[in-house]
This record gives sequence, C-alpha cells and structure tokens, in this order.
Amino acid sequence: MLKHRGFPGRLPSTDYQFTIRRPNPKGVTPITRRERRSDRRPPDRRADAAFMKALWEHFGDEPFERGNLDAGRLSWLFGREVLPATDPFDPAHYESMLVIDEAAARAAFPEAFED
Repeated sequence: MLKHRGFPGRLPSTDYQFTIRRPNPKGVTPITRRERRSDRRPPDRRADAAFMKALWEHFGDEPFERGNLDAGRLSWLFGREVLPATDPFDPAHYESMLVIDEAAARAAFPEAFED
C-alpha cells in the first residue's frame, strides 16, 4: 500500500479521517458511491471540502493511486468529483488509480480551489 507522504491524516481538530495507517488485515475496504443529501451536517460538508482541497493540492488533475487514502472519505466523492482513472477499475484494491474531475469538483466545492 502506497503511503501518500505529506497528505493530511485528518481534518484538524476533528475525528474526520483522511488516511489510514496500515492495510486492513481482513481485506481492503471497497470504495462505493455514497449519496450526499442536502441535509448533511455542516461538519460533514466541511470535511468533504477539506478532503477535496487536500486531494487537489496533492495531486491536481493527474491520476493518483488510492494507497492509504480512507475509503469512507473517498466514497463521499467517488463517482462525481473523484472518478476511476483506469478501465477496468477495482474498487477494493489499494493500487487502484483515481482522478479528480476538475469541473465537477469546482462546481461542488468552490471553496476548495480558493487560494
């Protein structure tokens, strides 16, 4: 499992996790598309925006390996702002390649792209 050095481990002052420390011994947690409803709590929305900002600052528009990125946090963005970069795509593999859909990400999280 690739560890993304320099990537934030969590949202500061919260328990919202962005990365994992070690591979899951029971198997890889698959990435699945989770629906974001309009009534989500503000802290959840802040965590999504902060995670998108970290992804953009770390990877930009280049494809990247899932590695130690948290599957739960990725699942909130998967299928909209974060897309599979390869076909076929294995959602339960640490070496799976992903890419940011910049247009969708800017529309959903404009604050993540502000300087």
